[in-house]
Amino acid sequence: MKRTEYVSDKAAPAVGPYVHAVRHGDVIYCSGAIPLTADGVLVEGDITVQTRQVMQNLSHVLEAAGSSLQNALKCTCFLADFDDFGAFNEEYGRWFTSVKPARSTVEVSRLPRDVLVEVEVIAAAS
Repeated sequence: MKRTEYVSDKAAPAVGPYVHAVRHGDVIYCSGAIPLTADGVLVEGDITVQTRQVMQNLSHVLEAAGSSLQNALKCTCFLADFDDFGAFNEEYGRWFTSVKPARSTVEVSRLPRDVLVEVEVIAAAS
């Protein structure tokens, strides 16, 4: 089965040896996204601001792969502080208008660049 890699110039550049997404068959696996702009600048702000940037990055990556967040099957969400869960959940929910993917959300001890949130997505190809 063919494997295709995707990188979006509208999303934050990879900060390690990985690509933004890989498509295998009809499934797209997105790497975890953190709140960096397309030019690699860390977005300062609270969990709402950082979540918005993360979701924008994931949206751009899925767009580059010919899909969208509306095709998301499963999201895994990592929070630096579970006290941010309510505000995270509110912003995250704005990105899923017609479908709600399966999801796991966990608190972790630390995230890259000491950000507040990281999200990865598995989506169906369009």
